[in-house]
Amino acid sequence: MFKRRTPEAPPNPPQVVTPKPGGKGRPTPKRSESEKRRRQPITAPATRKEAYKKVRERQSTERERARAGMARGEEKYLLKRDKGPVRRLARNYVDARRTVGSYLMYAMFAIVLLSLLPIPAAKLLVLFAPPLLLVVVFGEGLLLSRGVKKLAAERHPDEDSRGVGLYAAMRAMQIRRLRVPGPQVKIGEKDKV
Repeated sequence: MFKRRTPEAPPNPPQVVTPKPGGKGRPTPKRSESEKRRRQPITAPATRKEAYKKVRERQSTERERARAGMARGEEKYLLKRDKGPVRRLARNYVDARRTVGSYLMYAMFAIVLLSLLPIPAAKLLVLFAPPLLLVVVFGEGLLLSRGVKKLAAERHPDEDSRGVGLYAAMRAMQIRRLRVPGPQVKIGEKDKV
């Protein structure tokens, strides 16, 4: 009867949180929560020797990955001189052809072996074959250079094609199996260039 009554408060309507423009749309997490998520057990090496060993292993795997990527011709791992569509075109242009330059080292090795024989005809061949081979390889390099430059101007007119002729000529003088990046086309696949 003489109780004190408290007036009943009207129920509060649920507040709708409207994200402000440019906000992330969620409340900022507490620092303790974010630190818990970030924390990981520290696996620091016990000695400097172990630390250097881990660094060397990491660098070794990275180098191996880069070497394999370069051999496959992945643009990410190529050197600056090999990057770009014009250089890829030059590589494929050379790799689709059988060139005298790629057999130059084998021929020079054979000439050295012939020079050891006591036959007068072999001595004469040793005297004239190397300059003749070099003239043939030089002429072949000029033809390849002109062909690559012409094709690059047709297919990639807006790309920088400076030095692409010399690039193609030097690649043509390398032994096919030792070319880096490795050949992407087979010999005779000139239509895929």
